[in-house]
Amino acid sequence: MTRGKANIIVADDDMAIRLVVGEALRQEGWMVLEADDIPELERLVRGGQGDVVVSDVLMPSGSGLDVMPQLIAERPDLPFIIMSAQNTLSTAMAATNKGAFDYLPKPFDIDELVSIVKKALKEKGASVAKAGIKDENILIGRSAAMQEIYRTMARVVQTDLTVLVTGESGTGKELVARALHAHGPRADNPFVPVNMAAIPKELIESELFGHERGAFTGAETRTLGRFGQAKGGTLFLDEIGDMPLEAQTRLLRVLQEGEYRTVGGQSSIKANVRIIAATNRNLKNMVKSGDFREDLYFRLNVVPLSLPPLRERLDDVPDLAEHFLQKATESGLPYKTLTEGAKKVLKSFDWPGNVRELENLLQRICALYAGKEISGTMVKAEFDRSTSELAGGPMSIMANVTGGNLSQTVRQHLDQYFDFHDDGLPPPGLYQRILREIERPLIQKVLSATAGNQVKAAELLGLNRNTLRKKIRELDISVPPRRDS
Repeated sequence: MTRGKANIIVADDDMAIRLVVGEALRQEGWMVLEADDIPELERLVRGGQGDVVVSDVLMPSGSGLDVMPQLIAERPDLPFIIMSAQNTLSTAMAATNKGAFDYLPKPFDIDELVSIVKKALKEKGASVAKAGIKDENILIGRSAAMQEIYRTMARVVQTDLTVLVTGESGTGKELVARALHAHGPRADNPFVPVNMAAIPKELIESELFGHERGAFTGAETRTLGRFGQAKGGTLFLDEIGDMPLEAQTRLLRVLQEGEYRTVGGQSSIKANVRIIAATNRNLKNMVKSGDFREDLYFRLNVVPLSLPPLRERLDDVPDLAEHFLQKATESGLPYKTLTEGAKKVLKSFDWPGNVRELENLLQRICALYAGKEISGTMVKAEFDRSTSELAGGPMSIMANVTGGNLSQTVRQHLDQYFDFHDDGLPPPGLYQRILREIERPLIQKVLSATAGNQVKAAELLGLNRNTLRKKIRELDISVPPRRDS
């Protein structure tokens, strides 16, 4: 079909949306047909009009999602692009699983919409209706950062492609894995999570692939293994960056050949699982340092999903907080509401522990503070108390020295730094400059305290030794002469 002959149906009860979208589509040489309610949309589609439909979800006379499967059933070659201001995971998943060609959260970039329409015209006929799924809002968040996550998840949920979820600790990597499983074709089969960091090195192969009776000392019965337990379902390999190299080789073979053997077994077993892996470590750097197999990395990183830290999605904090307050009642804690001041304070923190830290904070407040409302003063007091007790007390020592915890001290310096500039905005590149100012004295202090022993310094910092060496070079740090005891 030539571009100039294409007819695009734009269905939305908001006239402004229809005008803006319609104008952009007409500039591409396409004809635009408008519908402001569901009956008009149905009339146009059933009348044979339209080569692509761009439809909102909620309209006064019904839902675009509800009518879409019926219309696709009647015209299987008609691509639907769904727009929505709801911006939840459930909406994105429902749109995809009911047959939408693509999903766009409002507000969206008009150029992106035009690009999707072009793709839909090119691949016309590829959309097919899919069975309905459970409407489970497992992930919370409507921020732009989360919308990209939802869209990627919606595009791969019906496939068996391997997904690698990365992100800081506490960002919700397992929730993403569970959502992909719950909304996918394997939902009726097991979801089996495995924490690779929690399994002793010598037991990893047995844990993953199972073992035969007598395969090793203590193997008194045949064990199925996690691959066997997850048969037909999803195997979630959490903390994959902590997997020893020997076990990585065995896992790579399974991913390449699609089959495995139990420890001590003689016959091969077909692997019938979808693999989702997760890590808070930088696997690319681990590949460079030789701590992670490059071929395994590429096998796992088929669909990369990088979860944003909470500090990059602060607009989601109030929704997340409300969700956790509701969830707290399931544990017998009293329900509390947040004041506007509390919401403002919650959005002012950096949340190094991310979503998990936010949930823990709210649970403590529900348990320890009286009253039905959570004020900003309560939030700040509990946040300061919890950070001052972090890591066994170093922050408490800082509090004794400075009269406040480390976070408060950093905030005071940042306030002064911002106030120093006339417009209140420092030059670009602030994030890296601040990190450098913190990292350099920290690493210098640790190297001094460990008498130049880089192995001990890396352990104390919680860094890989190669990472520490790289930072020493990048930050131009002089290492004190090592004094071995």
